[in-house]
Amino acid sequence: MLHNKYKKEVTPQLMKELRLANVMQVPRLEKIAVNMGVSDKDNPKVLEGAVKNLSKITGQRPVVTKAKKSISDFHLTAGDPIGCKVTLRSVHAYEFLNKLINTVLPGVRDFRGLSAASFDGRGNYTLGLSEQLSFPEISYNEVTARQGMDITIVTTARTDQEGYALLKGLGFPFKD
Repeated sequence: MLHNKYKKEVTPQLMKELRLANVMQVPRLEKIAVNMGVSDKDNPKVLEGAVKNLSKITGQRPVVTKAKKSISDFHLTAGDPIGCKVTLRSVHAYEFLNKLINTVLPGVRDFRGLSAASFDGRGNYTLGLSEQLSFPEISYNEVTARQGMDITIVTTARTDQEGYALLKGLGFPFKD
């Protein structure tokens, strides 16, 4: 399990690599936020399918997100449902990250590694997947519409270098 690997292998390695004196200074995974936007807001089955797929993928019930503002160019009214999101913490976050690293990303077509440029300056990493079919829980027959998702990995790292070292230690497949 990835959480045990973090405690036993990654923590001592990061303490040595980052020259930290205290175990509490070692960066750790705080949460993972998974967000799916719905392109067709007029069809309620698409949102229903996104909620069902996201709950299968993460093991938690998603929250439906609604538009904050009305934007006439997008035919969007404030309060319209536009997507769904899930926040995973503690052991659930490590389990999802393990599935992402070992099952989902190797199954993506033409995958050559993740870019290290997607850090936000504070040690958090965001990646996007173009479709939900790369997850083993989703079968092709259940999908009403192909939808992508954004996955944000929030860490306690203070810099991008610390966040990179943490994710690399956990086995993230970065491009070299």
